[in-house]
Amino acid sequence: MHQQKVLVTACRFGRLRQRVAVAFMPRQYFKVSKPCWNANSRHFSLSSRVAGNSSVDATPDSPYTLIHVTQQDGLRTITMNDKKTRNSLSLHMMNELISAITKDKSSKELRCIVITATNESPVFSSGHNLKELTSDQGVAAQKNVVSTCTELILSIRNAEVPVIAVINGLAAAAGCQLVASCDFSVATEKSSFSTPGASFGLFCSTPGVSVSRAVNRSTAAFLVLTGQSLSAKDALNANLVTKVVPEEKLESCVQEIYKSISSKSRSVVQLGRQFFYEQLEMPYEKALREGENVMVRNMQLKDCQEGLQSFKAKRHPAWSHNDDKVS
Repeated sequence: MHQQKVLVTACRFGRLRQRVAVAFMPRQYFKVSKPCWNANSRHFSLSSRVAGNSSVDATPDSPYTLIHVTQQDGLRTITMNDKKTRNSLSLHMMNELISAITKDKSSKELRCIVITATNESPVFSSGHNLKELTSDQGVAAQKNVVSTCTELILSIRNAEVPVIAVINGLAAAAGCQLVASCDFSVATEKSSFSTPGASFGLFCSTPGVSVSRAVNRSTAAFLVLTGQSLSAKDALNANLVTKVVPEEKLESCVQEIYKSISSKSRSVVQLGRQFFYEQLEMPYEKALREGENVMVRNMQLKDCQEGLQSFKAKRHPAWSHNDDKVS
């Protein structure tokens, strides 16, 4: 009887470790899903597959090898595709993401950025590549990895347009941090989110910074201290993701969001987005007072006056998308 109890306990513990370790298991353990962002289209497609092994980039002279970047009608789509490491945020991957996010960031042709993953892996991102963090790499190299991750997260915050994460699978550790750092996110019902670093000896300290600013304290503590995952529904309830939709509605949901963003003045959205994040760190009264100044600055934009005039005339505004001021 004692042996049977020990066996049952061991089995349960084994299943728990299996769930925690899912982001770091060899790819053959995963069932590859079909839905993906169609890299050859401006639309989010659930029916097509992105071809290729370590790269999906169809442009021969592209500087990217782990991601594919397209931009059409103002929508820049960044698709991670490193199936060998389950889209880990390796140093190489992070540098490519930073480059893709910051390229021509002030161009008024850019209206929104989407970060997603190819269908070649059912993992949005498994977090840091742990091979880059072992002691034989040296302290300087370890510091470079985590510092580059911070630069990646700040590149999202400092973008001039909204950045959306689109998830159709697992987002773990720094991959979960990437989701939490975007302005908002859309996930399918099968998606899940975790910060399991402590289970492998490396506490998710920096992921916890971003996650704790997206969810309440107890949920953030649960994620980083237990390593257990949140389902898409739980992540929605915790405000880690913004919308959860069935796979077949993912395309229309993302397109509806982008249509709403692109219908507005880029300069107005940029000004408002910047202050929105600044005021989160301010005391309440200071935020209100500073908000007064920002609104007055907003009113001096030609695009603001165009919007007000179009409202009075009951017509669609003709945005310039620049920072020109009224005389």
